[in-house]
Amino acid sequence: MKNTVNESTKTTKKRPGKKKNFRRLFYFSFLLTIILLIVLYFLNIMPLLYFGILSLILVGYDFFMFSFMKKKNWKKRLFGSIFTILKIVGTIIVLVYFIHTLLFLNKINDGNYNTENYSVVVLNSSNYYKLKDIKDKKIGVLKSKEDNLTDVKQHLNKKVSLEYIEMEDIDSLTKDLIDSKIDAILIEEAQKDLLEEMSNELKNKERIIYEFSVDVLIKDELIKNVDITKESFNVFISGIDTYGKITSVSRSDVNMVVSINPRTHKILLTSIPRDYYVKLNGINTEYKDKITHAGIHGIDTSVKTVEDLLSIDINYYAKVNFTSLIKIVDELGGIDVNVTTPFRAYYIEENETVNYSFKKGMNHLNGKQALAYARERKSLPDGDVGRVKHQQQLIEAIVNKALSKTILLKYNDLLNALDGKFITNMGSTNITALIKQQIKEMPSWTIEKYTLEGTDAYAYTYSYKTVKSYVMEPKEDSVNVAKEKIKTLIEET
Repeated sequence: MKNTVNESTKTTKKRPGKKKNFRRLFYFSFLLTIILLIVLYFLNIMPLLYFGILSLILVGYDFFMFSFMKKKNWKKRLFGSIFTILKIVGTIIVLVYFIHTLLFLNKINDGNYNTENYSVVVLNSSNYYKLKDIKDKKIGVLKSKEDNLTDVKQHLNKKVSLEYIEMEDIDSLTKDLIDSKIDAILIEEAQKDLLEEMSNELKNKERIIYEFSVDVLIKDELIKNVDITKESFNVFISGIDTYGKITSVSRSDVNMVVSINPRTHKILLTSIPRDYYVKLNGINTEYKDKITHAGIHGIDTSVKTVEDLLSIDINYYAKVNFTSLIKIVDELGGIDVNVTTPFRAYYIEENETVNYSFKKGMNHLNGKQALAYARERKSLPDGDVGRVKHQQQLIEAIVNKALSKTILLKYNDLLNALDGKFITNMGSTNITALIKQQIKEMPSWTIEKYTLEGTDAYAYTYSYKTVKSYVMEPKEDSVNVAKEKIKTLIEET
């Protein structure tokens, strides 16, 4: 009898403990639901109706499973416990994705500045090996279209006193150094790359004795905000020819205007060949230049130059580089492009041989192959025009892959690939508004492509005034067609 009473007592004591465990499981699941909904609310990518429905489903699920855990039948309690645990695991996974997205969107505008990388260069034959060796000496600098030189001079003046000699062009800078009229030159990395492309005069004669970087804020006046869920808008895409830090200034090899009409769900890709011979905005000179060289002066110069050329307002910009493309394509699991004319991309870059063959028909490209596909022009029958068409193909393929259902499995990796690899002034509010509209309407977008045409020529440029280089003279009819296409898309209702 005594043993029976004790067994009964033990059984009675266990029940409250089990009930407490069930309650703890319910409270934890419900807390995760509240946190998930708060994060989703601040993420602001879901239409209000969908958000309300999801909230009811998640909360209802928690209470429904808890009702099973309260049952006396152990099978029902087990059922409620297992499905509550599964919901907790799923909620944690989704929370990680959403928090990552929220942090990513909050960092989007952190890079709205240009990084100018400078070198102090002397002749190999000189006795200057350190910055202090040129104290009170003459140093040549290029005149700036803005007051950017002030920050540069301030940086150097903290290290050593110098006499600055401002010059109009790179050629004069080089000649005066070689002729010993000045003791050193101060040159930005993109300008130095241009110098080495145009002339070998300084090559093997130079010595870099000091390097530094200056960040120059991009003016907010570039932003022309509209309600992008209702009004048409233009985005300028600049692809610079560098690896690594995305804020660095460099030549802009990809110059594309993406015109988007959210009312008709149409997109127009208008590409401008890199050697298009145009007047650079903000630079008072009689010389025109290749549009690729606008990038040397910063994304703001590229944007305003394209606005002048096409007589349009560019509302926002996005800037990518070689590293961006490689990372994005690889994280997407590669992309597919249809090659109309087979060709081979072969060149040596950074001591690495690039050698890819692209066959006629559908080709699956990884990141490095996509970069080669976007850059190659010499082996194409239509040269730079063909390269521009390839760039448009890549943009379309990336958009299609990014919008596919399979990308959800690599969503987190894609955000990691994009993090720090592109710059835009569109702002997180606009981006989330677009996502919200896409979720709400799920429209299919129509993409049209157009490339500006021109004729081959050789001319002096603002960037290098003493040697004629290859340029593409714009065809006025082609420019007018581009203007009309953009205008029609923007105004269509």
